[in-house]
Amino acid sequence: MNQLQNKVAIITGGAGSIGKTTAKLFLEEGAKVLLVDLNESQLKEVQTELANENVAIFAADVSKANEVESYVNEAIKRFGKIDVFFNNAGIAVKIITGDGAETTMAIAKQIQFQGSEKSINGDEIMKLDESALGKCVIETSIFTRMFPEAKLKVINALKSQNQIVAMTGDGVNDGPALKAAHIGIAMGKKGTEIAKQAASLILLEDDLSKMIDAIATGRKIYSNLKKAIQYIISIHIPIILTVFIPLAFGWLYPTLFSPIHIIFLEIIMGPTCSIIYENEPLEKNTMLQAPKALTTTFFKWRELSISIVQGILIAIGTLSVYQYAVLKGYDEALTRTMTFLVLITANILLTLINRSFYYSILTTLSYKNRMIPFIIFTTIAIVSVMLSVPTITTFFEFETPSFSQFTICISVGFVSVSWFEVAKWIQRRRK
Repeated sequence: MNQLQNKVAIITGGAGSIGKTTAKLFLEEGAKVLLVDLNESQLKEVQTELANENVAIFAADVSKANEVESYVNEAIKRFGKIDVFFNNAGIAVKIITGDGAETTMAIAKQIQFQGSEKSINGDEIMKLDESALGKCVIETSIFTRMFPEAKLKVINALKSQNQIVAMTGDGVNDGPALKAAHIGIAMGKKGTEIAKQAASLILLEDDLSKMIDAIATGRKIYSNLKKAIQYIISIHIPIILTVFIPLAFGWLYPTLFSPIHIIFLEIIMGPTCSIIYENEPLEKNTMLQAPKALTTTFFKWRELSISIVQGILIAIGTLSVYQYAVLKGYDEALTRTMTFLVLITANILLTLINRSFYYSILTTLSYKNRMIPFIIFTTIAIVSVMLSVPTITTFFEFETPSFSQFTICISVGFVSVSWFEVAKWIQRRRK
């Protein structure tokens, strides 16, 4: 008797006659019994028949384990996709866990995690000097048996290697590392209060796949903001030069544009940079670009120079039409109209071409942005009214041009901007 003293017998399959008989046999031998996989009727029955301090009853249906396993497998598959996504976006993913090496590496291999062939534990991390640690955190992707001090040391080592570090965590032990990371990300549902307070972001649904949306949205906003500012630079240069040069050099019509014309141009350009570029979708190559270094300025010199060259060439086109009108003996009203039409044409085309600084306009025309046709058609309609309604034409001191004059203005405006399509084509050919 009592040969199984202090042993635990786990009996699955419910509490039928076989289950209850087996349980009684184990109890007679001094074992403690754990009954699992009970439904409601069985639960009430065994609570009466097997009333014993050595009997533990687990009423959950074990058949639901398949559902749990399915959920876990789906999560693993999704994390595998996230891992591939991050690597394509130039983001190195590292697993920092308190679990053992065998378990962690087995899961890593199952999801085809890059760098699953080797790992290092917390004790080994603490023994490394600064130089060795810096090399280790870059080359290693799996860190096991990690305790708070070791996690913090890894995060600081990554930062010392000029890496932008984002750390996810949910436990108390993750607090110091979450606080030290550039971006601490805590789990909203299962995360502890300490983890949430230490983090700078909280995932409300505890879903790592949401980080994909967050990164994509951030890159889209960053890219669209740059496009809007580059557009502003490009279109303001010709306006400034068209007003300044005739006045500074004493040309025949020194005050070609009055404040009313400048205000109208600004009314057109405002919605373009704020509404159109704000609604631009994410370009397909955006998530294949490496993250920006902390030392990177908002604009590189190459990006700024493109906008300046665009603006100067539009100004050259505008002032060329100005001089053409003067040489032809056109009066001030017609010269003003032709110069204004070049600026409007260049503005519309610049809006379309600068939607991407890599892909051609034929590609960007397929991007979904409902504000593009609205703003462009509104601009064309307003300019048409200005040139066709005599009262409004007189108010703006314009003169309706002939078809040939109109064609010249449209052509010059087109050429002054469309050269950038050739530059983008050369860029794509090189890559």
